[in-house]
Amino acid sequence: MKLSLNDRAQYLRAPSIRQFSNRMKDIEDCVNLTIGQPDFNMPQVVKDAYINAINEDMTSYSHNKGLIETRRAVSQYFYHKYNFQYSEEEIIITNGASEALDTSLRSIINIGDEILIPGPIYAGYIPLIETLGGKPVYIDTTHSNYKITPEAIEQHITAKTKAILLNYPTNPTGVTLTFNEVEALVTTLQQHELFIISDEIYAENTFNGTHTSFAQFDSIRDQLLLIGGLSKSHSATGIRIGFLIGPEYLIEKLTFMHAYNCICANVPAQVACIAALNEGLEAPQYMNESYIERKNYLVQKLESLGFELDAQPEGAFYIFPSIRKFTDNDFEFCVQLLEEAHLAIVPGSSFTDYGKGHVRISYAYDLEVLKEGMRRLEHFIAEHYSAV
Repeated sequence: MKLSLNDRAQYLRAPSIRQFSNRMKDIEDCVNLTIGQPDFNMPQVVKDAYINAINEDMTSYSHNKGLIETRRAVSQYFYHKYNFQYSEEEIIITNGASEALDTSLRSIINIGDEILIPGPIYAGYIPLIETLGGKPVYIDTTHSNYKITPEAIEQHITAKTKAILLNYPTNPTGVTLTFNEVEALVTTLQQHELFIISDEIYAENTFNGTHTSFAQFDSIRDQLLLIGGLSKSHSATGIRIGFLIGPEYLIEKLTFMHAYNCICANVPAQVACIAALNEGLEAPQYMNESYIERKNYLVQKLESLGFELDAQPEGAFYIFPSIRKFTDNDFEFCVQLLEEAHLAIVPGSSFTDYGKGHVRISYAYDLEVLKEGMRRLEHFIAEHYSAV
């Protein structure tokens, strides 16, 4: 006898990236440029801290918010790097940034609430909102270099708007915001009674200057929930350490939601986090040097093949070229590319309909892997679109 889940289980669907993963299983020589995780090893100092924590039997529960030492390290890191300050009581250490996002959304969404989301955007946000009874309201950024604007926000706010969910640097475009652009958004957002959820997991993977955090602006402090973590900055995707930061009046309640979900974050990973933020600060720098080299190669190669870039990637490790010179059907393009050239990239429509006609290529891969991928792509284009 098979039983039924609740009505909102209909929104629990496999992402398009998973569909491609399933297709890749039987292709032994596939070059896979779909994955959004660094190809570097986690820094040795972070590994050592993790191992030592286990050897020293630090495997019991911590405080629900996390070890006080870990929260203090997070607080001090943001103060010294970005000049904003949250106390240890305003920080929750979570099992990855994903859990921080889940805790935030489950705590604020009522049925029928609207959540503003710039598109194209990471599609993993959408089922979380829909299964809670919320309604994603997409803001088209394709005509503003993939950057949300104050005017666009004003046009989409209604009486049902509960929150805006932002992600800069952005997956899938690699676009980020300048200080002045963030400041302009803050000026608008502070005038409205809504939550601001800022997913800044790619903050340390910023290539042009220093990342600007929404947490640098005190005027929205009571509205802001800041999400970060070590997955991208320290190649620590598997140990699942994230941060959820906000004003104490919110964090006190969010702590209960987090606690009922998982009690506390992985304790050895919390110890490793301290090492990452105190002794592993050079990790993002050497990763970014490689990312910039890879990005520059891809920009040059893709443009030479006839792909167009609506905006230059300035962070994360993705590039999001248009394929409209060849076809409007990005999904079919990617399927054919995989089956014939054994090259896997992600259809832009995986990132909401505003990504249609584009593809996402991850450059979290060694340069030689990228070159082989581009060799296959060049051959595929020559074979199918030589007359374009």
